[in-house]
Amino acid sequence: MKPIISIIVPVYNVEQFIEECIDSILEQNFPNFEVLLVNDGSTDKSGEICEQYALVDTRVKVIHKDYEGVSSARNTGIIMAQGDYIGFVDGDDRIEKNMYEELYKLCIESRSDISICKLGREINGVLINNTKEELILEMNNLEAMSQLFKGELFRFSLCNKLFKRTCFENVVFPVGRIHEDLSTTYKLFANSTKTIFKNFIGYIYVKRENSILTAAFNEKRLDAFTGWNEILLFMNKKYLQLYNEILACFVFWCVDNIFYILHQVNSKTDRNIYLEKIRKMVRRNYKDIIKNGELSLNYKYIITLFYFNFRLLIVSNNIKNFIGNKK
Repeated sequence: MKPIISIIVPVYNVEQFIEECIDSILEQNFPNFEVLLVNDGSTDKSGEICEQYALVDTRVKVIHKDYEGVSSARNTGIIMAQGDYIGFVDGDDRIEKNMYEELYKLCIESRSDISICKLGREINGVLINNTKEELILEMNNLEAMSQLFKGELFRFSLCNKLFKRTCFENVVFPVGRIHEDLSTTYKLFANSTKTIFKNFIGYIYVKRENSILTAAFNEKRLDAFTGWNEILLFMNKKYLQLYNEILACFVFWCVDNIFYILHQVNSKTDRNIYLEKIRKMVRRNYKDIIKNGELSLNYKYIITLFYFNFRLLIVSNNIKNFIGNKK
């Protein structure tokens, strides 16, 4: 029988965590799904573990490929997927038993193309953001895109979302980049007509010490600004009515990264190179930033200081003191 949901799991050197991840998927209350384990050139036993699951459960399919990164693994999974809906789970995380049952039900009952649950965050075995009051919100295309960039209910992560297959028309993940969710999710939302959010925790993101996004700042994290350049061009053309909100989100991202660079990069040469790359993006958008009513004076002050001479920020070394309320 053709599966309704295809769950794509990029797998790369996660032998310590992959069994818990796969078990949590196979224990789903929703019965009609396939699991596509895309082994992206693992050098540990991850691929062997995946094959063992495929031997005992026909819902599990394993795809072995040379290492090209998570974007390539996801692209491969999408090509192979048979379901009308597509979800993603990272190989070192896990999901709750009711996640896909709830997300699919939300899509069907509200006739939505995308359903979203709350992303649970686990640090040292403790869930740090439990949900108390239930919230269900149905959004049209414009409202959902606005929420995506506001970040009050959900952000760019793919893994707490279920997408109708049609959302992936003409969309591929950028191979070789990190922050691939940032560079892709907005395109999926642009291909949708309706989105529904329910604040139950379905996906558990487990914070790992060796994650590239939790380690000290490195040059690879500047990939995000390639994504932001694409986002701003796309939004200026297709969602002009939301442009100020989205440009404000870009500024918050810039300031956060400036702070990390100033406090985590010890090499003066590297620090200046990284800051200059961000400043080029700021220069392109500076006039619009200064006129943006979504930004506080604090943020405009920081960006102006950065625009004219980022070394002043290095000397002051107290950028965090200027960051208050974002509104």
